[in-house]
Amino acid sequence: MSDYATINLQTVSLSFGQIQAIDNLDLVAPPGEITVLLGPNGAGKTTAIRLITGALTPTSGTVNVLGRDPSGPGGELIRASCGVVSAKPSLYDRLSGYDNLLYAAELYGLAKMTSVEQKIRTCAARFGISEALDQRVGGYSTGMKTRLALARSILHDPQLLLLDEPTSGLDPESAQAVLELIRTMTQSGQTVLMCTHLLSEAEGLADEIIMIEAGTSLISGKPQQIADRYWPDTEVTFTATVGDRLDVLANTVGVKEYARSDDTAVVKVTDAAVIPDLVTLVVGAGAALTSVRPFEPSLEDLYFAIRREAGQSTKVSALPPVSTGQSVGVSS
Repeated sequence: MSDYATINLQTVSLSFGQIQAIDNLDLVAPPGEITVLLGPNGAGKTTAIRLITGALTPTSGTVNVLGRDPSGPGGELIRASCGVVSAKPSLYDRLSGYDNLLYAAELYGLAKMTSVEQKIRTCAARFGISEALDQRVGGYSTGMKTRLALARSILHDPQLLLLDEPTSGLDPESAQAVLELIRTMTQSGQTVLMCTHLLSEAEGLADEIIMIEAGTSLISGKPQQIADRYWPDTEVTFTATVGDRLDVLANTVGVKEYARSDDTAVVKVTDAAVIPDLVTLVVGAGAALTSVRPFEPSLEDLYFAIRREAGQSTKVSALPPVSTGQSVGVSS
């Protein structure tokens, strides 16, 4: 991770009267990566986006975006460098898709460019709505409107993309297509911060995860790094036709824990490298193996592990940076 963070919120709090919307929130998004802000509805994700854009000013703490305070004198420069897609994008239904994008280009000061039409059509093509550009947006499906909003968000080549529940209301196929498009955004060096309450959206997409609840950050880090915290040992499940033959694994070098129920044994090992030797040992003992399954925690597993820990501690510190060579994804 670079020492420079595109977004850096430190102990940020925000209250509306007696309501504490954000409570000592820490949020760091490194450049050129997808950071997923994960949390249940009402956790404060949208409020955090508004703090990042300068639409809201924190009660306390510091907000730094692209090296500036968004609520300070440089706020306009930050907003000009951001592309924002809200859960319910504001589009002009009576205008065509092209005119919606042209109007946005005018707001961004791009309309006088001789290449503005090509720019609009290139962005539309990137999100698969070229053939619908001449149609009124009122006739678009929800998925097409989301694609149009994404195309609009990148017209001005922003450094930072803020996506608030970008697949809200989409069918599974359209949602998956949108998530795949989001992944391509970082290929040109853009930084993405995406808010979601859906575990399946963050799975395989997030380079960094920040989980928040009740306006405070519970944990942050790379998915694999967080997984290693909660599951430090490699766990393998062995299943055989004759279960008691698996008992040869107990007290074997490289095995830290062994537990069997009928024909299935769960084994914690010191290192994944010993698994082939354990398979050889079991087969040599006459067990007919039907499966050998290493445990690979999903984001859902992570979510509930974090929630269990959060029940004992209201705040979990961010984990230290991961070395460059470490995996950044939790296998699904």
